[in-house]
Amino acid sequence: MASAAQSAEPTPVPEAARAHSWARSPSAHEALEAHYAANPGSRPQHSHKWDTSRSDIYYENRWEPIFKEMRSEGPLHYIPESPYGPFWSVVGHKAIQHTEALPDIFSSSWEYGGITILDDRQDVPEEERMRLPMFIAMDRPKHTGQRKTVAPAFTPAEMKRLESEIRQRTGECLDALPHGETFDWVNTVSIPLTTGMLAILFDFPWDDRDLLTFWSDWSGDTELATVRALDEPRRAMLREMASYFQILWADRAQRGEAPDLVSRMIHSPAMNQMDPMEFMGNLVLLIVGGNDTTRNTMSGIVHALDRFPDQRTLFEEDAGLIPNAVQECIRYQTPLKHMRRTCTQDTELFGQQIAQGDKVILWYNSANRDESVFDNAEKLDITRENARRHLAFGYGIHRCVGARLAELQLRVLMEEMHARRLRVHVAGDVQRVRANFVEGFRKLEVEVGRF
Repeated sequence: MASAAQSAEPTPVPEAARAHSWARSPSAHEALEAHYAANPGSRPQHSHKWDTSRSDIYYENRWEPIFKEMRSEGPLHYIPESPYGPFWSVVGHKAIQHTEALPDIFSSSWEYGGITILDDRQDVPEEERMRLPMFIAMDRPKHTGQRKTVAPAFTPAEMKRLESEIRQRTGECLDALPHGETFDWVNTVSIPLTTGMLAILFDFPWDDRDLLTFWSDWSGDTELATVRALDEPRRAMLREMASYFQILWADRAQRGEAPDLVSRMIHSPAMNQMDPMEFMGNLVLLIVGGNDTTRNTMSGIVHALDRFPDQRTLFEEDAGLIPNAVQECIRYQTPLKHMRRTCTQDTELFGQQIAQGDKVILWYNSANRDESVFDNAEKLDITRENARRHLAFGYGIHRCVGARLAELQLRVLMEEMHARRLRVHVAGDVQRVRANFVEGFRKLEVEVGRF
């Protein structure tokens, strides 16, 4: 079977999927805001001045001074209380690299707590807990086998194969933009391009591709997962996702090997015997990893170039800067703020005693503003010589498996904008995502012109 990138016809919706009415509302954001509107005062409370798990500092874009103060006092700090329990904040670039380089001491395994600041809900009955094992939340050796299954989808050869399709879709999207009027870049450019890319990777039915974004948002919101009233709606959305992919699994199992991710899982000894929760967990990983990160950086690029007009001028005058500009925009945006590790033994880390079982949060957004590594770190500089030292993709054995694809999509976007001499101005409402995990924009109203 040819992949969607090679096929002349979009992948059709299987008959079993057409027979089902898949939920498309409410969105995760709508459900969370409706809950808080009905329960005023129920948002998580944060008492510690350095508790950077609070989502309001990101929504209001006032997080940078807090981390700067923390870095000035040391590379890691203990936060004794938060809505997510006590944790260590690792805020220095070198300290994060060091921690990630010790995966046997600082575990990613879901069995200890996984990769986000969330803890297992002790107020939820055991039978109702939704644990989603995924290979990013596994330790060696299981992590190694499952990662090797999906890694071939992101090789340089695969990127070369996908580039023409990505370029064509990106060009068509940009050519359709309305000139002389204000529109939302997020919904018009960032979401369609990343959702389409996910559909290609999974060879997902094209007419249902909007479901991928819908499921990604329900899966990736850490604050949503703290609201007990939304547990069952969230479980229902994830069950629907799993059901749809089970239909695809059954469909692909009857065919030969193919480059899409579902087919790779089917034909992999490391993944073809996954239980339903592990299957669901890996879907969540691949969907959130392929959707939220690239989507928000696509929005972050145009917002940052508008905020730093001198850098926009450099971009417009020299297309040769684009590859480095992509790295700098990823550093500046840092689409995933944190990853979590759990200490497996008493140890010392940069002069601090970390106890077995302690939660350790690696703040990538802080590392990418570390003044000891990046001069004028709070400024976008597309000529920055060490922009590639950013930690937005993580470090070590858990470095983002899809990093090349994200870089390719962003490079093509900037190249196609430059080829059309497209200049994007922020011209209206800017709404950031209220979250401590994903960094991004919910709305970005812009106007486009020419340079």
